[in-house]
Amino acid sequence: MADCIVVNSKFTASVFKGTFKSLAHINPDVLYPSLNISSFETVVPVDIADLILKKKKFLFLSINRYERKKNLVLALEALHELRGRLDSHEWAEVHLVMAGGYDKRVLENVEHYEELRRLAAKLGLNNHVTFLRSFSDEQKISLFRNSVGVLYTPSNEHFGIVPLEAMYMRCPVIAVNSGGPLETVVHNVTGFLCDPLPTQFSEAMEKIIRDPLLKNTMGAAGRARVMEKFSLEAFTKQLYQYICRLTQ
Repeated sequence: MADCIVVNSKFTASVFKGTFKSLAHINPDVLYPSLNISSFETVVPVDIADLILKKKKFLFLSINRYERKKNLVLALEALHELRGRLDSHEWAEVHLVMAGGYDKRVLENVEHYEELRRLAAKLGLNNHVTFLRSFSDEQKISLFRNSVGVLYTPSNEHFGIVPLEAMYMRCPVIAVNSGGPLETVVHNVTGFLCDPLPTQFSEAMEKIIRDPLLKNTMGAAGRARVMEKFSLEAFTKQLYQYICRLTQ
């Protein structure tokens, strides 16, 4: 009965078509979610020294809920792989913050948080990883500002708001080459799209470390892309076009 059906990505449109077989005649339109840019401009950042005891030159950030489907293990395995690509002085300057939504009432959150901590210890990464649970907006903004790259590890995410937040904060994104990131992240321009393999993620991390200019060039391209494609103005313009089409 709907006059118009919109979904948040082309990937979701394909899932819609595959799920609702009886609606094969309907082609949903894509209306990308917008980023609440004002929230990034009004939040006062905090000193990340409160989060990490010693400032590191190469800070990588992973933001996602502590759920197994988010494949956070990939971030830790990529960090472990990266160690073999760097000399001891470079490795000493690398740190990863695993920041995630956490609710102690949710058993999977509790279990997976402990699983990740045990894995970090097993891989010998304890001095190079900080686990942060249920962070504040101020902490998130500060981490984005101080990071050289964001690791986005889920596969087949329907959209994914974290890559947009990272790009707006001028932070390159290393993401899995499936789902929403295929439509938000531009490979070799605003970040890197990789197979969900530690070797590929670590290779992208190494590129950022080896070329200090990538942070700035990819960061600038990311901010421009968010403003063009994923701002509230872009959302409004696209929605208005759909409304106009219905009223013709």
